[in-house]
Amino acid sequence: MDDNRVGPLYKHIFPPSLAPALSFVGLPWKAEPFPMFELQSKWIAGVLSNRIALPSQQEMMEDVKAFYSSLEASGTPKHYTHDISPYKFGYEDWLAAQCGCPVFEEWRKQMFVAAIQNLIKRQETYRNEWDDHHLVLQAHEDFRKCTLKGIGVMDKRYRMLS
Repeated sequence: MDDNRVGPLYKHIFPPSLAPALSFVGLPWKAEPFPMFELQSKWIAGVLSNRIALPSQQEMMEDVKAFYSSLEASGTPKHYTHDISPYKFGYEDWLAAQCGCPVFEEWRKQMFVAAIQNLIKRQETYRNEWDDHHLVLQAHEDFRKCTLKGIGVMDKRYRMLS
């Protein structure tokens, strides 16, 4: 570790010289932790089970060097290496694609942004005042669809067993 930079790490997870034997979950910050942990863990599991192939060690190192160069070019200090806020959604979408998972719904992304904006705008009362009711309604509708879909699947399985 050098000035809070753990690395070199390919995609904040695999050290190229030790991959896939060693991996890290949860280093990136300024993200919704648990959904990101899940995607990172699924990617690692896919790599360890040989369902997902990593690039060669050299290709991973080139990717890491390019990433570090982009941080330097943008003036990002080394200790912000794992701050993924500027590219959080792209990172999560990339992980989801690698794992064959659907990307997060748009309302989830908008809700994350709204929560951050609310925190900045209302530092004293951000837990009590919200402007995201339309996103909450979208979330409820999405969960309702998933629940109904799940009930239909369970009902179908039950009928097959009867």
